[in-house]
Amino acid sequence: MATNTPLTPCMLINGELVEASDKKTFTVYNPATRELSASVPEASADDTNAAIAAAKAAFPAWSAADPTKRAACLKKLATLMRENNDELARLEAISMGLPVSHFYYGRNAASFFDHFAEAWPYIQGQSSVNTPGHVTMTLRQPYGVVALIIPWNAPVHFLGSKAGPALITGNTVVLKSSEKAPLAVARIAELVVEAGFPPGVFNIISGHGIPSGQILSRHIDVRALSFTGSSRTGKLIQEEAARTNLKKVILELGGKSPAIVFDDANLAKAVEQTQASIQANSGQVCMANSRVYVQKGIAPQFIEAFTKRFAAVRAGDPLLKETNHGPQADEVQYKNVLSYVEEGKSTGSLAIGGKGKLESTNGFFVEPTVFLETPESARIMKEEVFGPVVNINTFETEEEAIAKANDTEFGLYASVYTRSINRALRVAKALESGYVAVNCTSPLTGRDLPFGGYKGSGQGREGLLYSMGNFLETKSVIIQIDEE
Repeated sequence: MATNTPLTPCMLINGELVEASDKKTFTVYNPATRELSASVPEASADDTNAAIAAAKAAFPAWSAADPTKRAACLKKLATLMRENNDELARLEAISMGLPVSHFYYGRNAASFFDHFAEAWPYIQGQSSVNTPGHVTMTLRQPYGVVALIIPWNAPVHFLGSKAGPALITGNTVVLKSSEKAPLAVARIAELVVEAGFPPGVFNIISGHGIPSGQILSRHIDVRALSFTGSSRTGKLIQEEAARTNLKKVILELGGKSPAIVFDDANLAKAVEQTQASIQANSGQVCMANSRVYVQKGIAPQFIEAFTKRFAAVRAGDPLLKETNHGPQADEVQYKNVLSYVEEGKSTGSLAIGGKGKLESTNGFFVEPTVFLETPESARIMKEEVFGPVVNINTFETEEEAIAKANDTEFGLYASVYTRSINRALRVAKALESGYVAVNCTSPLTGRDLPFGGYKGSGQGREGLLYSMGNFLETKSVIIQIDEE
């Protein structure tokens, strides 16, 4: 599983591909082999401030430009991303372990840029003559400098879903990648230059939460910030924003997503889809159904089929197309997942898995793990594990299933499997979740639906019909009409 010569990626600040001003770097290792993948620029405070200043200087011209000119840059970037999709897949594999067989994010992100490039005519206000003697209207205008802080588990996807709407609406952008997975994003920075974005419009930096993430959260010239990541970090960003300029903050945070399987469900489909959900990206997905509640009458059949299917994953080199299960993103994630697993052994019944495979594979692989009969109060039931670990519990009544599913501070995604349309709608209405799937589960989403969480899973909504609104201020204008 050898990789190529270590990479030396750059950041993009004011149209120039640069190293850190103080020459500092951090290292990224292939989590499947622990071989060095790259030395990556560590954005300093000066670098972060320079990116913000460049975005601020570029804003007047970019926001005043004909939107078709902004769209042309987005379209060109989408084309380049499709042309480089295989390379982006390789870079994700050697930075955070996503199997190339599961990489659809490059084309996904390109489709976001294409969509928003065509969406500019929908940047509309409204008008009214309901105030006698006056004509009134609203204007939708960009905020200015927008900060985008993206997660490591799907960085290319979130680059497209956030930068596309922010840029087409006339904002300028400073995007920070995660220190765990900066390589594909750094390659996209090169494509941004090739796509012809004016200097300062789209800046991309790499680094840790401190100093660069903290500066973006605090900076007075950053007027809006969109973040996807952990609830802990989201709270810190909200606090920093509140203490400074009350910038608009959009948060898509963690989950502890339940799936409820009733005894009239299509059992084979429920098994297949819930297993695929927790396996996707080695369980490193915010909306993975990490809690599965099965009605008692069918629980033995469900558990037998689920564990058999989950144990049969093909773990290995994420660069090989036959691999469908990769490692955890790095040593920190590996140790964190195993700590939850060890604690889970003392509270629930281990059905399969429960071990790390570092010693035998030299990579950060965790066995697909299933716990049964875990108390609802256990930490592994309450906190986001972010690994291939699922708890399967049982229930008897609909009311009991709903109560257990809602007994969490998270509310990102939930699923219900039943052939009864009445039951499906009752449960969907009762679940405290920003997204509810019926007879399907995550990562499936509707192409034109809003996505976001209840409770501790965030605030605001994103999506093809919703994200542009996150980056537009609303201004009211009233015009008096003088009578002759």
